[in-house]
Amino acid sequence: MHYLVTGHTGFKGAWLVLLLTQRGHTVSGLSLDPVPGSLYEATALGELLAHDLRVDIRDATATAEAISAVAPDVALHLAAQPLVRESYLEPRLTFETNAIGTLNVLEAVSRTPSVKAHVVITTDKVYRNVNQVAGYVESDPLGGDDPYSSSKAMADLLTQSWVKSFPGVPTAIARAGNVIGGGDVSKDRLLPDLLGSYASGASPILRYPGAVRPWQHVLDCLNGYLTLTDALLDGRGSGQWNFGPGPESFVEVGAVADLASRLWGDGAQWTIAEGVHPHEADLLALDATKAESELGWHNRLSFDESVEWTVDWAKAIEAGGDPREITVQQIASFDQDS
Repeated sequence: MHYLVTGHTGFKGAWLVLLLTQRGHTVSGLSLDPVPGSLYEATALGELLAHDLRVDIRDATATAEAISAVAPDVALHLAAQPLVRESYLEPRLTFETNAIGTLNVLEAVSRTPSVKAHVVITTDKVYRNVNQVAGYVESDPLGGDDPYSSSKAMADLLTQSWVKSFPGVPTAIARAGNVIGGGDVSKDRLLPDLLGSYASGASPILRYPGAVRPWQHVLDCLNGYLTLTDALLDGRGSGQWNFGPGPESFVEVGAVADLASRLWGDGAQWTIAEGVHPHEADLLALDATKAESELGWHNRLSFDESVEWTVDWAKAIEAGGDPREITVQQIASFDQDS
């Protein structure tokens, strides 16, 4: 099976390429250039790809030509401007990439006869957040106060409209949230900031230690995407799907930082940032009951294991380990638990 991953130079995209290749699939990628120090670069991911394309999905013509040339069996659309704080700095870029870019991918996929299944990745932040304790279910209203969240809600609604208006390629939407794992170098994300600081001997600064997030290892999230893909290929799985951890993984940022500090050792500790910061949700979680009951998907790693695997990956790199080998080892351990 030939998979196309848009956004393959990003954190989740790189893990997904490695997961797919380890499971025996052919993979192509379509993305912007990787950021310096990315997992894509560290694992020499380009060596594993059938096609390694640099395309801005805001360019409809280039996107259509690239997807047609690759002619994949499955398309997994992860390409996005994924950062809340960056969306305040670059709102137009964020809306154009996340909304219009998704439209360009949908249109290109619909015109590519080889594609048998298409999964569009949005986010937990598509939901209208009212800080409810219970996780959001797929039928809850969508919204979004910041440019990132609203742009992804637009992409989600756009995809729903496209599927109803132009039926053809079996297409589904996957919504996931706060994923963690080795090799994330994105700005303004908790574990990369913590582990990068600990590795350099510095004390990281937290903006919102009391904010609650649903912490999930990237492999559990990606396994959800692929479980959904299999359902589409089997004639099931249409609609919207949540892939998030259970309530035991709804943990305050400060508690995550405390656990990571203990696991890292060497006297690692964090401090609180002072001043006013852009709005971020205090509480946001998903209810994944639908995916569990209808797709048979479940999280394999607990909250503690998710943080431990992330810290172990970073410590192995600090000790001189090979990033691809370490990542592949974690994938093998994950799949053994299936």
